[in-house]
Amino acid sequence: MSVSIKDIARAAGVSHPTVSRALANSPLVQKETRARIQALAQEMGYSPDLQARALVSGRTYTLGVVVTSVADPFVAEVVQGIEDAAHGAGYSVILASSHNTPSREIEAVELLRAKRVDLVLVLSSRLGALYLERLGRIGAPVVLINSHSEDRGPYTFSVAVDNRYGGYLATKHLLDLGHRRIAYVTGQPRHSDNQERLAGYRQAIEEAGVRFEPGLIVPGDGDTTGGQHALSSLLESAPPASAVFCYNDRTAIGLIHAACRAGLRLPQDLAVVGFDNIPFAAFIEPALTTVAQPMRALGEHAVKMGLALLANRGGEEAVPVSNVVLRGWLVVRASCGATAGGSLAFRPGFRGTPAATAPDSAR
Repeated sequence: MSVSIKDIARAAGVSHPTVSRALANSPLVQKETRARIQALAQEMGYSPDLQARALVSGRTYTLGVVVTSVADPFVAEVVQGIEDAAHGAGYSVILASSHNTPSREIEAVELLRAKRVDLVLVLSSRLGALYLERLGRIGAPVVLINSHSEDRGPYTFSVAVDNRYGGYLATKHLLDLGHRRIAYVTGQPRHSDNQERLAGYRQAIEEAGVRFEPGLIVPGDGDTTGGQHALSSLLESAPPASAVFCYNDRTAIGLIHAACRAGLRLPQDLAVVGFDNIPFAAFIEPALTTVAQPMRALGEHAVKMGLALLANRGGEEAVPVSNVVLRGWLVVRASCGATAGGSLAFRPGFRGTPAATAPDSAR
């Protein structure tokens, strides 16, 4: 038979409300008593009755997460941050995938709400203005993480990285190395994060007095295939680009793979910078210089924001909630020709000894 709170109360010699408070980590129970009751509950094999808990509190203590694809390493890191923060708050997580389709995304949100999750987090959202009204009928707080849409509504809050700053940081690093013909391989053209990274790229080159050339903007798709296909366009530009900033690390990895197969030497013939700092970035050859996103922090902030929204709805003391923007940082590795202790400046026509592989460093 299952162990109840009353069983623990009898074994501990306290009232069952005291056990309930102790298991909920209430400060109303002395620290020593709390620890003794929690240890006893674990020893006796107690597990909470989630249905009863939901009836009493009006909450299921679950949150739903909608992602574009479970195969994306960036997504995996953000979800890890979500799970860590949710576990610390006593919440479980239900995961659903939209497969990059807006209609499936809103269906996933509605399905999770049908399962009575307390709040919904949507990663890399494609939700547009057509779906904002439907979000108002969901009945649960919705937090968007790195949304690809500029559309916002009164029912959605967001946690995002400063994409314009990241694009500026990547491009300025290449400019500081001496490059002047710097290409940008895009993600999906209509996505707001792609537009913001492009704006950061333009800001950096214009501040450096370099003329913006539309021909150096190469279409990509946000995946390795886009990076592979971009190489031919880069080689056809006259004169060819000496460096390239890629929309994300997967694009950069695809580009590096294609460049190596074509016999190019990196970074001597082509310097490459990515965006995200996914785990694979450090293990390709040459190791990829990239703008690191605070991936786990994005997930953690989203959970904290959602819980604050829930507290406000529950009549608890109001917690001010506002959208959050986090900044990334540059991780310097070998693909751009720089070293951790100093930079190897690019010189037009340079075809000398390859730069030493640099250990990771952040600027």
